[in-house]
Amino acid sequence: MGRKAAITGIGQTRTKLKRRDVNFQEMMHEACLLACQDAEIAPEDVDCVVYGSGPEFFEGVGEPEMWGTEFTFGTFKPHFRIQTGGTVGASTGIAGYYMAASGLYDTVLVVSGNKLSESSVQRGLSLVYSPTMGRDFAAGAPSAVANQTRIYQHKYPHVKDEHFAKIGTLMRKNALNNPNAQLKLPQITEDMMLNMAWLSTPFRLLDSCPTSDAACAMIIQSEDRAEKQERPVAWIQAVSTISDGVNYPDRDWSDPIALKEASKRCYAQVGITDPVEQLDVIELYDAFTSQHLMWYEGLLLAEPGRGCDLIDSGAVRMDGKIPVNPSGGVLSNNSIGASAMIRQAEVALQIMGLAGDRQVPDVEVGLAHGWGGAIQFHTVMIMSREKDIQKSFEKQAAHKRKQAG
Repeated sequence: MGRKAAITGIGQTRTKLKRRDVNFQEMMHEACLLACQDAEIAPEDVDCVVYGSGPEFFEGVGEPEMWGTEFTFGTFKPHFRIQTGGTVGASTGIAGYYMAASGLYDTVLVVSGNKLSESSVQRGLSLVYSPTMGRDFAAGAPSAVANQTRIYQHKYPHVKDEHFAKIGTLMRKNALNNPNAQLKLPQITEDMMLNMAWLSTPFRLLDSCPTSDAACAMIIQSEDRAEKQERPVAWIQAVSTISDGVNYPDRDWSDPIALKEASKRCYAQVGITDPVEQLDVIELYDAFTSQHLMWYEGLLLAEPGRGCDLIDSGAVRMDGKIPVNPSGGVLSNNSIGASAMIRQAEVALQIMGLAGDRQVPDVEVGLAHGWGGAIQFHTVMIMSREKDIQKSFEKQAAHKRKQAG
């Protein structure tokens, strides 16, 4: 890219099963207004708007960006729609980064969300793919990811349902520190996870994310504008979006080859050779508990079949070596349209030092992930506290030396 760009403002709406007090566009407006206020800019300062939302049957409104132009400060400005399924929030953030880093615009507003209470998500997802070749989604996402998980467990029989219970419990405990999380379950235990009603074997009810009404917005600015901010910003250092096919012969859903490629490309851009050591925090798109293990391996944090070691060792806890989803992740709130952007926003908050009770100490470098489609789209974004990421790596090393005594 021609110049650096950074996230300077973040707006997240409160997340609920049903937002009866607003319609979809009013909810998107809330997020946009919060992001502008956070960046200390007026809506008139926005040069361009990138608008994301999931498949249109989620709200039952065709081309929602047409209805939403005024609500998202896009009147008489470039206003673009992005739709890439579950990755739409991340794709929208990446598109906004391209707009700012390319030199086209100095201040870009990105916003994405869905109001899933207004439709049947399962019915919509079951109609997306070919009726003959895409029946893995016939009963919605849980059945498809259940198939993915059974393949994974068949390949690696040491991976047990108890690992998924550990993940689900950890994420719901993390969510207690997040005021924007929908599911707050202070009494959750691994035994409770293992004794919930069946959803789609091997999944029980709390192995899955909820459905939510929520929107997220961010302000992304060119380096000239970002450097005028008086507080820390989150510098976007590398992005990658990789797409896989749906049903070609011998496709192994349990091997996230698209995520591996996206990770390798981003790591190469910034010089990361040991992600466990060089990343301070990760926000995963974890719609289901089992996907933690596969996504760890896709991000090259663990060897194939060994993602469970990061759970067993406690490495991914808030106080672990590589904290994952301090926010509680998608397992604690999922509006689909906003979910992947929330991953980017949460990493940015960690880098800025503004994550409140869910703040990880001394965050210099973080990674945000998104997935969507028939487990086929993956996005990665790497951010740092310093404009020159090498300086962040140096500060990171200094923090670790200090901790070591």
